[in-house]
Amino acid sequence: MSMSRIPFDQLPAGVRQAVADKTGTLQEATTVQAGMNSGIASVLETESGRVFVKGIRTDHPQVAAQRREAAIAPYLPASCPRLHWHLELDSWNLLGYEMIDGRHADYTPGSADLPLVEAALAELQQTQAPADIGIKNAVDRWADYAPPGTLSHFDGSTLLHTDYAPDNVLIADGRARLIDWAWPTRGAAWIDPGALALRLMEAGHPVESALAFADRFPSWREAEPDALTAFGTATAALWLEIASEDTVLWKREMAERAAVLARALGEGS
Repeated sequence: MSMSRIPFDQLPAGVRQAVADKTGTLQEATTVQAGMNSGIASVLETESGRVFVKGIRTDHPQVAAQRREAAIAPYLPASCPRLHWHLELDSWNLLGYEMIDGRHADYTPGSADLPLVEAALAELQQTQAPADIGIKNAVDRWADYAPPGTLSHFDGSTLLHTDYAPDNVLIADGRARLIDWAWPTRGAAWIDPGALALRLMEAGHPVESALAFADRFPSWREAEPDALTAFGTATAALWLEIASEDTVLWKREMAERAAVLARALGEGS
């Protein structure tokens, strides 16, 4: 669900002052148009440098996702932008991030970005999900989609991103940065390479090369074939549901790709 975007200078004065207390004097605010899930998305020029601010009203259903994003921030690997501060006051929840001057990743076959994306995911694969904050669990997230008796394969302690849409990967200063942590998940490490494989298919990779890319990650290579088959089946079921609820073309095409992925994983087991 998208939400209307408002300029930073339309926030309540108390909220703007609280931000200035963190950053020093505010010199300029520019609204960013990309993305759908923030009421505020602004680049601030401040006394202490540039900062990216995303914000959402505290009465919006997605505020829980933004609170999760703030909670997970201290645990993220170095490839992720730093969260400088988190404010909640006057009906607004705001996150102030390190400003990354980058562009969205190019996943097309042969792209020079692919090794950078691989390096960022390899780093994340070594990150354990913190035990003491309330993030999603892969077993719960895939419970409605995985075949009966296969959910135990999804269990694990690795920190997962799960949404590798190119919009969530910025290329800057020769490396890939993983952004938009609305769905941090605790689960089996092989899930993220599988999620990335589907997005590579979206960018034009045949299923064989998308799976060969996933195979670069030890977690995927060493996963039980039954686990990967279950992932394929669950992913196809999930995207079929998404496409049936909202029949826009790209969602139907994702459902078709997910079905192709499921068949390939089923044949490989």
